[in-house]
Amino acid sequence: MTGFDETADQWVVTLSCKDRPGIVHKVSGAVVGADGNITELQQFSSQDTGNFFIRLQFATALPQSAIVGQLAPVADELGATWQIDVVGRPLRTLILASKAGHCVQDLLFRTHADQLSVHVPLVLSNHENLRELSDFYHVPFESHYVVPETKADFERRVMQVVEEQGVELVVLARYMQILSPQLCDFLQGRAINIHHSFLPGFKGANPYRQAHARGVKLIGATAHFVTADLDEGPIIEQNVVRVDHADSPRQLMAIGQDIESRTLSQAVRLFSEHRVLLDGVRTIVFQ
Repeated sequence: MTGFDETADQWVVTLSCKDRPGIVHKVSGAVVGADGNITELQQFSSQDTGNFFIRLQFATALPQSAIVGQLAPVADELGATWQIDVVGRPLRTLILASKAGHCVQDLLFRTHADQLSVHVPLVLSNHENLRELSDFYHVPFESHYVVPETKADFERRVMQVVEEQGVELVVLARYMQILSPQLCDFLQGRAINIHHSFLPGFKGANPYRQAHARGVKLIGATAHFVTADLDEGPIIEQNVVRVDHADSPRQLMAIGQDIESRTLSQAVRLFSEHRVLLDGVRTIVFQ
């Protein structure tokens, strides 16, 4: 649970548990018991895992403590994992970056334009390239050159920032380093990565040049949770766009970077609005 602004009047609750009859009735009844008016409700019952998921938004004049007092006994009875938060509260989000600026630019612009419910206290990078971009949006920037001998120091700095700044989400915005298993475990369920959708094909340098050479007809991007299994975490969002033989490698890269940026921002928006719930190795996403 998240303890914020007791005076808020719009709340969002997510809950997951083993499926059984009567869950919606119990949860919605608890909301009504807190004088809540439900404004949005989505639910899903997984036939694969036997788990049930629900997300609902509601309005009430009662404080968070009164709402929790109604919902907590229901969650305990169901053996549920649940969360309550204020609708639209900006999530404190750390951005990890390297040299490429397209994803960082898109995230900072959308944040500045109030299109994302996030607050970025820091852009942390392993290169200096994006300092001016961060300065333009008045976001603190910090760089540390990462080589094998300094990687552990950088990752300790990431964990320190997460702890000190109360970071709730870490976004790998084309951060071109593999995270250690220890850092992956530390960030479990709260770190999002983006990569082109050619994987497992066209690995390594110049993937768009490789794709051009093979005559690909679709370019896409995948945003997923970070796990110790490289680029194999639960998928949050994916997009594709059609291309053809007339597109040069440079054009393919521009198209690819655009779709990477949009896909990552969409994933961050879904996460920040509490629309992404984990169901084992996959996600349930309430649009």
